[in-house]
Amino acid sequence: MSEIPLTNLDSVLTSIHQAKGLPNDHYISDAVFEEEKIAVLFDNWSAIGFGKDIPKEGDAKPINFVDMPLLIVRDSNGEINVFQNTCRHRGMILVEEPTNIVGMIRCPYHSWCYSLNGDLCATPMVGGTGIHTHEAINHDELGLFKIRSAVWQDIVFVNISNNAQEFRDYAAKTIERWTEFEKPLHHGGDSSSFTLNLNTNWKLAVENYCESYHLPWIHPELNTTSSIKDHYHIEEPGHYSGQGSHVYNQMKSDSGDVFPDFEGLSKKWDTTSEYIALYPNVMLGVHRDHFFSIIIQPTSSEKSIEHVSIYYAKEPEKMPQLKNLIDTNAHFWKEVFLEDVGVVEGMQRGRKGLMFDGGKFSPAMDRATHCFHQWVAQLVKNYRS
Repeated sequence: MSEIPLTNLDSVLTSIHQAKGLPNDHYISDAVFEEEKIAVLFDNWSAIGFGKDIPKEGDAKPINFVDMPLLIVRDSNGEINVFQNTCRHRGMILVEEPTNIVGMIRCPYHSWCYSLNGDLCATPMVGGTGIHTHEAINHDELGLFKIRSAVWQDIVFVNISNNAQEFRDYAAKTIERWTEFEKPLHHGGDSSSFTLNLNTNWKLAVENYCESYHLPWIHPELNTTSSIKDHYHIEEPGHYSGQGSHVYNQMKSDSGDVFPDFEGLSKKWDTTSEYIALYPNVMLGVHRDHFFSIIIQPTSSEKSIEHVSIYYAKEPEKMPQLKNLIDTNAHFWKEVFLEDVGVVEGMQRGRKGLMFDGGKFSPAMDRATHCFHQWVAQLVKNYRS
């Protein structure tokens, strides 16, 4: 690996009136990307997937999270476990594609087998032909490496380094802010999940999501129904940041039907919607009648993938008359998120400009983005020390 550039982060860790953004190397350097992988992504609670993708017992989905091979599995009790997706024998990848495992997880190389809970169950011919045990092979010590995980709002989070605080403590301020939405969520079906491939560093997608400053120019249609003047900033330094709107107009079908509201919401949510980035890599949106999550999957210093899922207060099969409206809502949000692609990719290309110095924040409009920059900068600085 190439030597990590000694970026100066002091200019980020200051008042927004004087601060610059993160230096270019934090977007284009492979060495800094590897450094942030540990300091920002592995040392904190990062999102890797959705529970809705493994709905049944035995469902398993492999994930490559910043080159870390992971396996999300739903066990016989309906609980979600995350393991390192490598056999304890010779390090073979266990599961290559999403599947339903009947019985045990079997390594395709030498057929070592593991339960859905990760326990080593079988070691065929490990002691020789026809001999399936050996005194040197202790099954109790050779279960799959379990990754610390948590599920909140159907999002699967992992703390790969295993040194973060408990998830509920880590996300406490977000959970408290949106406690009214901590209730069953129902995925909208096939059209309500989609992915966007981005030629940009993952942080630029988060930064863009945090602020509403770009709304009039990048989202002109959205700006006509919820304009920039209706928006407010949300800042919880060290935890999350984003934006909200005092205007929310429910989408209606041709016959005037709307999505059912989540039960028990306060009157605030009749007209309010909020959009925050839960650090490091989750972007969330809440409305009285639907909830969406976006997981940013970093794939390299200059590429990432957005995984979007949209949820409702009731199961789609219980509101069949709204099928077209569900599809329309998914199309609407996909178009909105696509409008951001050119911006985040343009900023990525701009980071190749040798004289760009991190830029200048607007104290009035960029506070939420500045919060995210400072969080990343402090983590990296702590890691280096």
